[in-house]
Amino acid sequence: MFKPRFATLLVLCLPVLIPFFFTPAAGAAVAPTPATATADPLPRVVIIGDSIAAGFGLDPEEAFPAHIQRKADEAGYAVEVVNAGLSGETSAAGLRRIDWMLRLPIDVFVLELGGNDGLRGIDPEVTKTNLDGILTKVKQANPEARLVLTGMEAPPNLGAEYTDRFRAVFRELAAAHDLVFMPFILEDVAGNPELNLPDGIHPTAEGHRIIAANLWEYLAPVLREVSAAGAR
Repeated sequence: MFKPRFATLLVLCLPVLIPFFFTPAAGAAVAPTPATATADPLPRVVIIGDSIAAGFGLDPEEAFPAHIQRKADEAGYAVEVVNAGLSGETSAAGLRRIDWMLRLPIDVFVLELGGNDGLRGIDPEVTKTNLDGILTKVKQANPEARLVLTGMEAPPNLGAEYTDRFRAVFRELAAAHDLVFMPFILEDVAGNPELNLPDGIHPTAEGHRIIAANLWEYLAPVLREVSAAGAR
């Protein structure tokens, strides 16, 4: 997930690149800006993440946020899914750009970050502080927003002490924020060569379908409630 030179380029070009990445998932309506927002916009589901959400190596329509939009459409849930995934994103980078994403209201917020922190061996306490900061900012800006957190696992070569602490970070955040928690975003996908690209890290198109199916189990009840509440 972490590409050093690419990540550096993103930092330098972030003001230009962000508008291109903060986009609706395939099949969703274009997210309105404050100047063009309609009177009754659909409830907005924002998925902020790293290369997993961004669908690294795939067409955007094959990434799991696009599958979530299609599942919502098929279920009759009137929501707009926005894919705010950025390849190379760390928890610190997510915290830096969250204010930009809070320019518009958010009804459901899905946080899929932390994987690159684990790959880089970042102190789990730092990761926890950053993710906590993101969740806190979202709640402050959107008190009624429903929060969903997806967990991640650190590479085993970092040792049992690190991987155990890293795993615990997500559980502690879930308990502290009383949110919907999916323990492992790559459940049934990680470690399977047939479901990952040759790099062994990023899911294939089929891997993303499995991710979406697993996440849907947690997300569907939330979207049902939000959709039933109607447009803002």
